[in-house]
Amino acid sequence: MDRRMWLHATLASATLGVLPAAAQTAAGPSTPGSGGAGSWATAWTGSAQGPYPVGNPSAQPDQRFAFPDPAEGARDQTFRLVLRPDLWGPRARLRFSNAFGTRPLRLDGVFAGLHWGGAAVMPGSNRPVLFGGQPGVTVAPGGEVWSDPVGLPFAAESGHPLLAGRKLAVSFHVAGPSGPMTWHAKALQTSYVTPPGAGARGAEEGEAAFPLSTASWFFLDAVDMAAPAGTPVVVCLGDSITDGTASTMNGDDRWPDVLSRRLHAALDHRVAVVNAGIGGNQVVGPREYGPDKPFPGGPSALARLQRDVIGLSGVATVVWLEGTNDFSRNGNATLDAVREGMTEGVRRLRAAIPGVRIVGATVTSALGSTSAAHGHAEQDEKRRGLNDFIRQSGLFDAVAEFDRATLDPATGGLREEMIPDSTTGGKGDRLHPNRAGYLAMGMAVEPPSVVPAR
Repeated sequence: MDRRMWLHATLASATLGVLPAAAQTAAGPSTPGSGGAGSWATAWTGSAQGPYPVGNPSAQPDQRFAFPDPAEGARDQTFRLVLRPDLWGPRARLRFSNAFGTRPLRLDGVFAGLHWGGAAVMPGSNRPVLFGGQPGVTVAPGGEVWSDPVGLPFAAESGHPLLAGRKLAVSFHVAGPSGPMTWHAKALQTSYVTPPGAGARGAEEGEAAFPLSTASWFFLDAVDMAAPAGTPVVVCLGDSITDGTASTMNGDDRWPDVLSRRLHAALDHRVAVVNAGIGGNQVVGPREYGPDKPFPGGPSALARLQRDVIGLSGVATVVWLEGTNDFSRNGNATLDAVREGMTEGVRRLRAAIPGVRIVGATVTSALGSTSAAHGHAEQDEKRRGLNDFIRQSGLFDAVAEFDRATLDPATGGLREEMIPDSTTGGKGDRLHPNRAGYLAMGMAVEPPSVVPAR
Protein backbone atom coordinates (compact mmCIF):
# COMPACT_ATOMS: atom_id res chain seq x y z
CA MET A 1 0.00 0.00 0.00
CA ASP A 2 1.24 3.52 -0.80
CA ARG A 3 2.49 5.23 2.39
CA ARG A 4 0.08 8.15 2.14
CA MET A 5 -2.78 5.76 1.46
CA TRP A 6 -1.74 3.75 4.54
CA LEU A 7 -1.86 6.81 6.78
CA HIS A 8 -5.24 8.00 5.51
CA ALA A 9 -6.70 4.48 5.72
CA THR A 10 -5.53 4.13 9.31
CA LEU A 11 -7.01 7.49 10.29
CA ALA A 12 -10.25 6.82 8.43
CA SER A 13 -10.78 3.50 10.17
CA ALA A 14 -10.10 5.16 13.52
CA THR A 15 -12.70 7.82 12.73
CA LEU A 16 -15.26 5.11 12.02
CA GLY A 17 -14.38 3.36 15.27
CA VAL A 18 -12.90 0.35 13.45
CA LEU A 19 -9.20 0.04 14.22
CA PRO A 20 -6.67 -2.04 12.30
CA ALA A 21 -5.81 -5.34 13.99
CA ALA A 22 -2.58 -4.01 15.52
CA ALA A 23 -4.39 -0.95 16.86
CA GLN A 24 -7.17 -3.07 18.39
CA THR A 25 -4.55 -4.95 20.40
CA ALA A 26 -2.88 -1.68 21.41
CA ALA A 27 -6.13 -0.19 22.62
CA GLY A 28 -6.98 -3.17 24.82
CA PRO A 29 -5.02 -4.00 27.99
CA SER A 30 -3.46 -1.10 29.90
CA THR A 31 0.03 -2.57 29.91
CA PRO A 32 2.55 -1.29 27.35
CA GLY A 33 3.31 -4.91 26.45
CA SER A 34 0.23 -5.06 24.23
CA GLY A 35 0.79 -5.44 20.49
CA GLY A 36 4.44 -6.39 20.85
CA ALA A 37 5.44 -3.27 22.83
CA GLY A 38 7.12 -4.51 25.96
CA SER A 39 7.84 -1.40 28.03
CA TRP A 40 7.63 2.37 28.22
CA ALA A 41 10.27 4.54 26.57
CA THR A 42 10.32 8.30 27.05
CA ALA A 43 9.91 9.84 23.59
CA TRP A 44 9.79 13.56 24.42
CA THR A 45 10.66 15.89 27.28
CA GLY A 46 10.27 19.60 27.96
CA SER A 47 12.11 20.04 31.26
CA ALA A 48 10.15 22.01 33.86
CA GLN A 49 12.25 25.04 34.69
CA GLY A 50 10.22 27.40 36.81
CA PRO A 51 7.11 29.55 37.13
CA TYR A 52 6.10 31.60 34.07
CA PRO A 53 7.32 34.17 33.07
CA VAL A 54 10.79 33.61 34.61
CA GLY A 55 12.96 32.05 31.91
CA ASN A 56 14.62 32.57 28.55
CA PRO A 57 12.12 32.01 25.70
CA SER A 58 13.05 32.54 22.05
CA ALA A 59 10.84 34.22 19.43
CA GLN A 60 8.05 34.54 21.98
CA PRO A 61 4.82 36.25 20.84
CA ASP A 62 3.31 38.82 23.17
CA GLN A 63 1.67 36.70 25.89
CA ARG A 64 -0.48 39.43 27.48
CA PHE A 65 -3.61 38.30 25.68
CA ALA A 66 -3.22 34.68 26.66
CA PHE A 67 -2.07 35.31 30.24
CA PRO A 68 -3.04 38.81 31.37
CA ASP A 69 -1.95 38.18 34.97
CA PRO A 70 1.07 35.87 35.38
CA ALA A 71 0.31 35.42 39.08
CA GLU A 72 -3.13 34.01 38.21
CA GLY A 73 -1.73 31.97 35.32
CA ALA A 74 -4.15 30.25 32.96
CA ARG A 75 -7.88 30.82 33.59
CA ASP A 76 -10.47 28.42 32.23
CA GLN A 77 -8.64 27.99 28.93
CA THR A 78 -7.31 25.22 26.73
CA PHE A 79 -3.73 24.66 25.61
CA ARG A 80 -2.82 22.82 22.42
CA LEU A 81 0.85 21.98 22.73
CA VAL A 82 2.72 20.77 19.66
CA LEU A 83 5.71 18.48 20.17
CA ARG A 84 7.75 15.95 18.22
CA PRO A 85 8.04 12.50 19.82
CA ASP A 86 11.36 10.97 18.87
CA LEU A 87 9.76 7.54 18.90
CA TRP A 88 6.19 6.50 18.10
CA GLY A 89 4.26 3.63 19.62
CA PRO A 90 0.72 2.25 19.62
CA ARG A 91 0.12 3.67 23.10
CA ALA A 92 1.29 6.78 24.90
CA ARG A 93 1.11 8.23 28.37
CA LEU A 94 1.63 11.86 29.39
CA ARG A 95 3.28 13.41 32.43
CA PHE A 96 1.93 16.70 33.72
CA SER A 97 3.93 18.77 36.22
CA ASN A 98 2.97 21.37 38.79
CA ALA A 99 6.55 21.44 40.07
CA PHE A 100 6.65 25.20 40.54
CA GLY A 101 2.95 25.83 41.20
CA THR A 102 1.60 27.17 44.46
CA ARG A 103 -2.02 26.05 43.96
CA PRO A 104 -3.62 22.71 43.01
CA LEU A 105 -3.76 22.40 39.23
CA ARG A 106 -7.03 21.05 37.86
CA LEU A 107 -6.87 19.54 34.37
CA ASP A 108 -9.64 17.99 32.29
CA GLY A 109 -10.61 17.70 28.64
CA VAL A 110 -7.22 16.18 27.76
CA PHE A 111 -6.71 14.87 24.21
CA ALA A 112 -3.82 13.62 22.10
CA GLY A 113 -3.84 13.60 18.30
CA LEU A 114 -1.70 13.83 15.21
CA HIS A 115 -0.74 17.43 14.49
CA TRP A 116 -1.91 18.63 11.08
CA GLY A 117 -0.81 22.27 10.80
CA GLY A 118 -1.31 25.49 12.72
CA ALA A 119 -3.54 24.62 15.68
CA ALA A 120 -5.41 21.91 13.75
CA VAL A 121 -5.36 18.19 14.55
CA MET A 122 -5.60 15.56 11.81
CA PRO A 123 -9.31 14.63 11.57
CA GLY A 124 -10.10 11.36 13.28
CA SER A 125 -6.85 11.17 15.24
CA ASN A 126 -7.78 13.07 18.44
CA ARG A 127 -8.10 10.63 21.37
CA PRO A 128 -9.34 11.38 24.92
CA VAL A 129 -6.82 10.91 27.73
CA LEU A 130 -7.91 9.67 31.16
CA PHE A 131 -6.41 9.61 34.65
CA GLY A 132 -7.32 6.59 36.76
CA GLY A 133 -10.24 6.11 34.40
CA GLN A 134 -11.48 9.66 35.00
CA PRO A 135 -11.55 12.56 32.53
CA GLY A 136 -9.79 14.96 34.91
CA VAL A 137 -7.10 15.14 37.56
CA THR A 138 -5.79 17.51 40.21
CA VAL A 139 -2.02 17.92 40.47
CA ALA A 140 -0.84 19.10 43.88
CA PRO A 141 1.60 22.02 44.19
CA GLY A 142 5.08 20.62 43.61
CA GLY A 143 3.64 17.37 42.23
CA GLU A 144 3.34 15.52 38.95
CA VAL A 145 1.00 12.90 37.51
CA TRP A 146 1.07 10.37 34.69
CA SER A 147 -2.01 9.79 32.58
CA ASP A 148 -3.50 6.39 31.79
CA PRO A 149 -2.24 4.87 28.54
CA VAL A 150 -4.02 6.23 25.48
CA GLY A 151 -4.19 4.30 22.21
CA LEU A 152 -2.78 5.99 19.11
CA PRO A 153 -4.29 4.03 16.21
CA PHE A 154 -2.43 6.10 13.62
CA ALA A 155 0.85 4.91 15.20
CA ALA A 156 -0.11 1.25 15.41
CA GLU A 157 2.67 0.49 12.92
CA SER A 158 5.19 2.38 15.05
CA GLY A 159 8.21 1.90 12.81
CA HIS A 160 6.49 3.16 9.67
CA PRO A 161 8.68 5.77 7.88
CA LEU A 162 5.79 8.23 7.51
CA LEU A 163 5.69 8.69 11.28
CA ALA A 164 9.28 9.92 11.50
CA GLY A 165 9.28 13.64 12.24
CA ARG A 166 5.49 13.86 12.69
CA LYS A 167 4.23 15.85 15.64
CA LEU A 168 1.76 15.18 18.43
CA ALA A 169 -0.83 17.74 19.51
CA VAL A 170 -1.67 17.47 23.22
CA SER A 171 -4.68 19.52 24.29
CA PHE A 172 -5.83 20.11 27.85
CA HIS A 173 -8.18 22.42 29.71
CA VAL A 174 -7.02 24.28 32.82
CA ALA A 175 -9.98 24.76 35.13
CA GLY A 176 -8.46 27.93 36.47
CA PRO A 177 -7.11 30.11 37.62
CA SER A 178 -4.07 27.88 37.81
CA GLY A 179 -1.80 30.22 39.75
CA PRO A 180 1.91 30.26 38.80
CA MET A 181 2.40 28.06 35.73
CA THR A 182 5.17 25.48 35.50
CA TRP A 183 6.70 25.89 32.06
CA HIS A 184 9.56 25.25 29.67
CA ALA A 185 10.36 28.65 28.22
CA LYS A 186 12.40 27.88 25.11
CA ALA A 187 10.34 25.42 23.08
CA LEU A 188 11.42 26.78 19.67
CA GLN A 189 8.11 25.25 18.58
CA THR A 190 4.83 27.09 18.08
CA SER A 191 1.94 25.92 20.24
CA TYR A 192 -1.52 27.37 20.76
CA VAL A 193 -3.93 28.49 23.46
CA THR A 194 -7.50 29.74 23.70
CA PRO A 195 -8.34 33.10 25.28
CA PRO A 196 -9.04 33.10 29.03
CA GLY A 197 -12.55 31.95 29.87
CA ALA A 198 -12.97 29.93 26.66
CA GLY A 199 -13.54 26.66 28.50
CA ALA A 200 -12.69 23.10 27.43
CA ARG A 201 -12.03 23.00 23.67
CA GLY A 202 -9.53 20.14 23.36
CA ALA A 203 -12.01 17.78 21.68
CA GLU A 204 -12.22 20.15 18.69
CA GLU A 205 -9.90 19.13 15.88
CA GLY A 206 -10.12 22.48 14.08
CA GLU A 207 -8.09 25.57 14.85
CA ALA A 208 -10.77 28.25 15.22
CA ALA A 209 -10.82 28.08 19.04
CA PHE A 210 -7.03 28.65 19.30
CA PRO A 211 -6.21 32.14 18.02
CA LEU A 212 -3.30 32.77 20.42
CA SER A 213 0.18 31.30 20.07
CA THR A 214 3.15 30.65 22.32
CA ALA A 215 6.74 29.53 21.81
CA SER A 216 6.83 27.69 25.14
CA TRP A 217 5.45 24.50 26.66
CA PHE A 218 3.33 24.58 29.84
CA PHE A 219 2.62 21.87 32.43
CA LEU A 220 3.36 18.90 30.15
CA ASP A 221 6.96 17.77 30.65
CA ALA A 222 7.24 14.17 29.36
CA VAL A 223 5.60 11.74 26.93
CA ASP A 224 6.21 7.98 26.99
CA MET A 225 5.53 5.60 24.12
CA ALA A 226 5.01 1.85 24.31
CA ALA A 227 8.11 0.29 22.79
CA PRO A 228 9.89 -3.06 22.57
CA ALA A 229 11.73 -3.92 25.78
CA GLY A 230 15.27 -2.63 25.74
CA THR A 231 14.63 0.33 23.43
CA PRO A 232 17.43 2.75 24.41
CA VAL A 233 16.52 6.28 25.48
CA VAL A 234 19.26 8.91 25.17
CA VAL A 235 18.87 11.99 27.38
CA CYS A 236 20.70 15.16 26.32
CA LEU A 237 21.23 17.12 29.54
CA GLY A 238 22.36 20.71 29.28
CA ASP A 239 21.80 24.43 29.04
CA SER A 240 20.74 26.76 26.21
CA ILE A 241 23.15 25.19 23.73
CA THR A 242 21.29 21.90 24.20
CA ASP A 243 17.92 23.69 24.44
CA GLY A 244 18.69 25.11 21.00
CA THR A 245 19.09 28.88 21.32
CA ALA A 246 19.79 30.41 17.87
CA SER A 247 18.55 27.32 16.00
CA THR A 248 15.64 27.50 13.56
CA MET A 249 12.16 28.12 14.96
CA ASN A 250 10.05 25.00 14.29
CA GLY A 251 13.03 23.53 12.43
CA ASP A 252 14.07 20.74 14.81
CA ASP A 253 17.75 21.39 14.10
CA ARG A 254 19.27 21.56 17.57
CA TRP A 255 22.29 19.29 18.03
CA PRO A 256 20.18 16.63 19.84
CA ASP A 257 17.86 16.61 16.80
CA VAL A 258 20.79 16.03 14.45
CA LEU A 259 22.12 13.29 16.72
CA SER A 260 18.65 11.74 16.83
CA ARG A 261 18.40 11.44 13.06
CA ARG A 262 21.84 9.84 12.90
CA LEU A 263 20.98 7.33 15.62
CA HIS A 264 17.65 6.49 14.01
CA ALA A 265 19.38 5.81 10.72
CA ALA A 266 21.99 3.63 12.43
CA LEU A 267 19.53 1.72 14.62
CA ASP A 268 16.56 1.48 12.24
CA HIS A 269 14.46 3.78 14.46
CA ARG A 270 14.83 1.58 17.56
CA VAL A 271 15.95 4.49 19.78
CA ALA A 272 14.64 7.70 21.34
CA VAL A 273 16.65 10.89 21.90
CA VAL A 274 15.10 13.45 24.26
CA ASN A 275 16.18 17.00 25.08
CA ALA A 276 16.61 17.96 28.76
CA GLY A 277 18.26 21.30 28.07
CA ILE A 278 17.21 24.50 29.87
CA GLY A 279 18.42 27.92 28.72
CA GLY A 280 20.69 29.43 31.40
CA ASN A 281 21.08 26.17 33.34
CA GLN A 282 24.10 25.51 35.54
CA VAL A 283 25.70 22.38 36.96
CA VAL A 284 25.88 23.62 40.58
CA GLY A 285 23.95 26.88 40.81
CA PRO A 286 21.80 28.43 42.05
CA ARG A 287 22.09 27.16 45.61
CA GLU A 288 18.38 27.73 46.27
CA TYR A 289 15.48 27.46 43.85
CA GLY A 290 11.69 27.43 44.20
CA PRO A 291 8.50 29.28 43.26
CA ASP A 292 9.49 32.06 45.67
CA LYS A 293 13.11 32.13 44.47
CA PRO A 294 13.00 31.52 40.71
CA PHE A 295 16.00 31.89 38.44
CA PRO A 296 15.85 32.18 34.63
CA GLY A 297 18.07 29.13 34.17
CA GLY A 298 15.94 26.88 36.34
CA PRO A 299 17.17 24.65 39.17
CA SER A 300 20.72 23.34 38.88
CA ALA A 301 21.44 20.17 36.93
CA LEU A 302 22.16 18.39 40.21
CA ALA A 303 18.83 19.52 41.65
CA ARG A 304 16.83 18.32 38.64
CA LEU A 305 18.51 14.99 37.90
CA GLN A 306 15.68 12.99 39.47
CA ARG A 307 12.86 14.61 37.52
CA ASP A 308 14.64 15.21 34.22
CA VAL A 309 16.75 12.07 33.86
CA ILE A 310 16.32 9.39 36.52
CA GLY A 311 12.52 9.65 36.53
CA LEU A 312 12.25 9.03 32.80
CA SER A 313 11.55 5.63 31.24
CA GLY A 314 14.14 3.43 29.56
CA VAL A 315 17.16 5.71 29.99
CA ALA A 316 20.29 4.02 28.60
CA THR A 317 22.60 6.97 27.88
CA VAL A 318 23.08 10.54 29.10
CA VAL A 319 25.01 13.10 27.05
CA TRP A 320 25.93 15.97 29.40
CA LEU A 321 26.95 19.41 28.08
CA GLU A 322 27.16 22.15 30.70
CA GLY A 323 29.54 24.56 32.41
CA THR A 324 29.33 27.76 30.38
CA ASN A 325 26.78 29.38 32.70
CA ASP A 326 28.57 28.26 35.86
CA PHE A 327 31.61 30.23 34.67
CA SER A 328 29.64 33.28 33.58
CA ARG A 329 29.25 36.42 35.68
CA ASN A 330 25.82 35.06 36.65
CA GLY A 331 27.34 31.88 38.09
CA ASN A 332 30.85 32.77 39.19
CA ALA A 333 31.57 29.15 40.09
CA THR A 334 35.08 27.83 40.50
CA LEU A 335 36.46 25.16 38.21
CA ASP A 336 36.79 22.83 41.19
CA ALA A 337 33.11 23.30 42.10
CA VAL A 338 31.95 22.35 38.60
CA ARG A 339 34.29 19.36 38.37
CA GLU A 340 33.04 18.16 41.75
CA GLY A 341 29.43 18.78 40.70
CA MET A 342 29.83 16.73 37.54
CA THR A 343 31.52 13.95 39.51
CA GLU A 344 28.62 13.91 41.97
CA GLY A 345 26.07 13.96 39.17
CA VAL A 346 27.68 11.01 37.42
CA ARG A 347 27.83 9.13 40.71
CA ARG A 348 24.10 9.67 41.28
CA LEU A 349 23.19 8.64 37.75
CA ARG A 350 25.19 5.42 37.94
CA ALA A 351 23.68 4.58 41.32
CA ALA A 352 20.12 5.16 40.11
CA ILE A 353 20.30 3.70 36.58
CA PRO A 354 22.23 0.42 36.46
CA GLY A 355 24.39 0.18 33.37
CA VAL A 356 23.78 3.76 32.23
CA ARG A 357 26.28 5.11 29.71
CA ILE A 358 27.39 8.71 30.31
CA VAL A 359 28.97 10.80 27.59
CA GLY A 360 30.75 14.01 28.59
CA ALA A 361 30.54 16.79 26.01
CA THR A 362 33.28 19.40 25.76
CA VAL A 363 32.04 22.95 26.26
CA THR A 364 31.98 25.31 23.28
CA SER A 365 33.70 28.69 23.34
CA ALA A 366 31.96 31.93 24.30
CA LEU A 367 35.08 34.07 23.88
CA GLY A 368 34.19 37.52 22.59
CA SER A 369 30.45 37.12 23.23
CA THR A 370 28.32 40.24 23.12
CA SER A 371 26.47 39.02 26.23
CA ALA A 372 27.51 41.00 29.30
CA ALA A 373 27.73 37.83 31.40
CA HIS A 374 29.85 35.84 28.94
CA GLY A 375 32.91 36.01 26.75
CA HIS A 376 35.57 37.12 29.24
CA ALA A 377 39.01 35.55 29.52
CA GLU A 378 38.47 34.02 32.96
CA GLN A 379 35.38 32.16 31.73
CA ASP A 380 37.34 30.76 28.80
CA GLU A 381 40.23 29.65 31.00
CA LYS A 382 37.82 27.72 33.24
CA ARG A 383 36.03 26.29 30.20
CA ARG A 384 39.28 24.93 28.82
CA GLY A 385 40.12 23.48 32.23
CA LEU A 386 36.75 21.74 32.39
CA ASN A 387 37.24 20.33 28.89
CA ASP A 388 40.61 18.88 29.95
CA PHE A 389 38.82 17.23 32.88
CA ILE A 390 36.08 15.81 30.63
CA ARG A 391 38.65 14.40 28.22
CA GLN A 392 41.19 13.07 30.72
CA SER A 393 39.50 12.20 34.02
CA GLY A 394 38.04 8.85 33.00
CA LEU A 395 34.75 9.87 34.61
CA PHE A 396 32.82 9.43 31.36
CA ASP A 397 32.32 6.41 29.13
CA ALA A 398 32.94 8.53 26.02
CA VAL A 399 33.55 12.14 25.02
CA ALA A 400 31.60 14.23 22.49
CA GLU A 401 34.04 16.74 20.98
CA PHE A 402 31.77 19.75 20.54
CA ASP A 403 34.58 22.22 21.25
CA ARG A 404 36.76 20.95 18.41
CA ALA A 405 33.77 20.86 16.05
CA THR A 406 32.96 24.55 16.55
CA LEU A 407 36.24 26.27 17.54
CA ASP A 408 38.04 28.76 15.33
CA PRO A 409 41.70 28.22 16.28
CA ALA A 410 42.63 31.67 14.97
CA THR A 411 40.32 33.56 17.36
CA GLY A 412 39.60 31.10 20.16
CA GLY A 413 35.88 31.72 19.61
CA LEU A 414 33.17 30.11 17.52
CA ARG A 415 33.74 29.74 13.79
CA GLU A 416 32.41 32.76 11.93
CA GLU A 417 29.84 30.82 9.87
CA MET A 418 28.35 29.43 13.09
CA ILE A 419 27.61 32.83 14.66
CA PRO A 420 24.64 34.51 12.83
CA ASP A 421 21.36 33.78 14.63
CA SER A 422 19.11 31.26 12.85
CA THR A 423 15.99 31.92 14.98
CA THR A 424 15.22 35.57 14.34
CA GLY A 425 18.17 36.59 12.17
CA GLY A 426 20.89 39.06 13.04
CA LYS A 427 24.59 38.87 13.82
CA GLY A 428 24.34 36.40 16.71
CA ASP A 429 25.90 36.66 20.16
CA ARG A 430 29.10 34.59 19.73
CA LEU A 431 27.85 32.38 22.54
CA HIS A 432 25.20 30.21 20.91
CA PRO A 433 26.00 28.30 17.72
CA ASN A 434 23.48 28.67 14.93
CA ARG A 435 22.00 25.94 12.76
CA ALA A 436 25.38 25.35 11.08
CA GLY A 437 27.06 25.02 14.45
CA TYR A 438 24.49 22.58 15.80
CA LEU A 439 24.78 20.53 12.63
CA ALA A 440 28.55 20.30 13.14
CA MET A 441 28.03 19.31 16.79
CA GLY A 442 25.51 16.61 15.97
CA MET A 443 27.75 15.24 13.22
CA ALA A 444 30.77 15.18 15.55
CA VAL A 445 29.28 12.40 17.68
CA GLU A 446 29.78 8.85 16.47
CA PRO A 447 26.60 6.82 17.08
CA PRO A 448 28.47 3.81 18.64
CA SER A 449 29.89 6.13 21.33
CA VAL A 450 26.30 6.92 22.42
CA VAL A 451 24.61 3.55 21.85
CA PRO A 452 27.22 0.83 21.39
CA ALA A 453 26.44 -2.12 19.13
CA ARG A 454 25.00 -5.08 21.02
